Amino acid sequence: MFNKQSTLTDQQIHEKANALLKEMSLKEKVWMLNGNWDPIENGVQYENQYNPIPIKTNGNERLGISPISFTDGPRGVVMGQSTCFPVSMARGASFDTELERRIGNVFGIESRAGGANYFAGVCINVLMHPAWGRAQETYGEDPFLLGEMGKALTEGVQDHNVMACVKHYAVNNIENTRFHVDVNLSERTLREVYLPHFKKCVDAGAASLMGSYNKFRGDHACESKYLLTTILRDEWGFEGFTSSDFIFGIRDGKKAIEAGMDVEMPMPVQYNESLLKLLESGEVDETYIDQAALRVIRTIIAFESTPDKVTYSKEKIACKSHTELAREAAEKSMVLIKNEGQVLPFNKKEMKKILLVGRLAVKENLGDHGSSRINPIYSVSPLQGIQSYFKDEVEVIHCHENELEKAKALASDVDAVVIVVGNDYNDEGEYVMPDSTNAVDFITKGYEQQGMSEKSAAFKEMMKQTPTTSYTSNETFAPGGDRKNLSLRQEEIQVINEMGSINKNTVVSLVCGSMIMTKEWEANVPAILYSWYAGMEGGNALARILFGDINPSGKLPFVIPTDESHLHPFDSSSHQAYYDFYHGYRKLDKENHTPAYPFGFGLSYTNYSYSDLNVEKEGDSVIVKVKVRNAGNVAGEEVVQVYVSVPNSKVERHIKVLKGFTRVHLIPGENKEVVVPITLKELEYYNEDEESWVLEDSNYVFLVGPSSDEKALLRENIKLSISET
Repeated sequence: MFNKQSTLTDQQIHEKANALLKEMSLKEKVWMLNGNWDPIENGVQYENQYNPIPIKTNGNERLGISPISFTDGPRGVVMGQSTCFPVSMARGASFDTELERRIGNVFGIESRAGGANYFAGVCINVLMHPAWGRAQETYGEDPFLLGEMGKALTEGVQDHNVMACVKHYAVNNIENTRFHVDVNLSERTLREVYLPHFKKCVDAGAASLMGSYNKFRGDHACESKYLLTTILRDEWGFEGFTSSDFIFGIRDGKKAIEAGMDVEMPMPVQYNESLLKLLESGEVDETYIDQAALRVIRTIIAFESTPDKVTYSKEKIACKSHTELAREAAEKSMVLIKNEGQVLPFNKKEMKKILLVGRLAVKENLGDHGSSRINPIYSVSPLQGIQSYFKDEVEVIHCHENELEKAKALASDVDAVVIVVGNDYNDEGEYVMPDSTNAVDFITKGYEQQGMSEKSAAFKEMMKQTPTTSYTSNETFAPGGDRKNLSLRQEEIQVINEMGSINKNTVVSLVCGSMIMTKEWEANVPAILYSWYAGMEGGNALARILFGDINPSGKLPFVIPTDESHLHPFDSSSHQAYYDFYHGYRKLDKENHTPAYPFGFGLSYTNYSYSDLNVEKEGDSVIVKVKVRNAGNVAGEEVVQVYVSVPNSKVERHIKVLKGFTRVHLIPGENKEVVVPITLKELEYYNEDEESWVLEDSNYVFLVGPSSDEKALLRENIKLSISET
């Protein structure tokens, strides 16, 4: 079922769950289907209203049914002071599924160490446009990359008997109007672009999916029977439970429960007493409650019927091995996109004085301050990382952007210049403030649904005193939301343009959670490195990259165009949105726009060459083999990428799509044969007329290389016949 380690068979789990369900009263079943979050108690006791401890559902103590105990993600376990990893977008740039599975292991361990059994941090929405405020919470723009990384994280989390929650289902790609926007798209676009990664996680055994806030074809996603029942359960065979996004996810309790939304989180706004009244009046049939309760019970049994062989003590949280993994993730995520004259790595033996420029060089900058925020026991800034790297042997100077003349004067007198620029939580992130009044109404109703009138009144009074307080901490909520600008700030652009050529050893370090346009300044600086919101060990990782201890191996999880007009249309104020079949590198391919930097691109301190491509069908897969050689003098890891094109297709196809990737480690001069299997299922398209997936009888072109740039790809044709499959 979900947990491969379970000591019970699927049949035994079903029988046990049904037996427990028969013992429950109607009120007990309904009571089980919502969380009982208490923001007042959290705020008083922990100075954090949101998720300092698990947000629990009610379970059933009488029958020994454990509650769902929720913790958020995806940078880490939101509770307490957990290990803070690089944001998902950065980890997507690693193209390393094994690394992501190991990170999932940490999330599973730290969830359980903190008392949670439900980790809601498998975030796999498509980066349809880089201005999306929560871009940092997903892995990139390509559905195949999302699916492989999401699957790995799901499996890693669930290896520790923690239920993985995959979110936000579905078509959640705009932040500022996320509570209202109604998304429309063709059925083929839905199936091929916005859903395949969700199905991959379901097929991997994901315990749960969280519905999104937005509407889908007129219905709120948490109330869409088409998404929650027709596709998820009837077609995909999903047997776990669904949960709503928080507070605003469900607007109509009857509609939601009948659509297949099982659990309302984090408290009962439309469920509980409201749902009981609908049942008593005959407006909702009890079978819907039974179905929802059974799914919850069944999933909990599956994850609890496993012998515990590991102790999950609080000492595991942010332990040394976990923080070391956070540093490794940061190192494998950083993407070098320009290195003119092999400026990097800097020669550390020649370093006596280094200049860091920018406010972000000294700031704790871990990403969004919304529901994904982590408060680690420490975090290493770029300045701290470089200072720690050299101890007291090298002088490290810092200047802010507004000290431009001082910085320019210093630049010619130092051995290296690191310009740290980009975004922080004010520029991109979760967007809550415009609906703060409605949030108060929803939360007070949630208290009242649980018979807590005194707390309802207390919460109203508290929010009158602090109307702009974030529910994730006691600080004023940051603006966040969708980005207004895909470029850097003007003062940052000016700094780069005026300083980039003063010292030949100059690099720009981009701190961000999504794509940043580079055209206004890239010509004036020799080296550019995407260092992302790199987690608690980010400063240490940056130093090890810059001075050559680590060879960069990250690849861009999105395309960087030469002009913003080449991207999918994006309107963060719209209440109606249409998602096209093309976005990202697929759109640039279709319209024949050469990117500034292609999807999958990333430089190394060595050079790799590709040869001897061979493609053969074996059973239900196509086996792609290619030889990769390290032609330089530095050991490193290369991400081998496989794209597929169907040039003679009878239907409209993307020019090429990513369908396989793997990492290979090579020492200087080493030549390895890399094997990438691709299932035939990955080559199918969705036929809207037949409402089915079709493997076309056609010629398929497999393109293999270091990025999506066709000039760098080897090509091999293979004829696939339906009759042979």
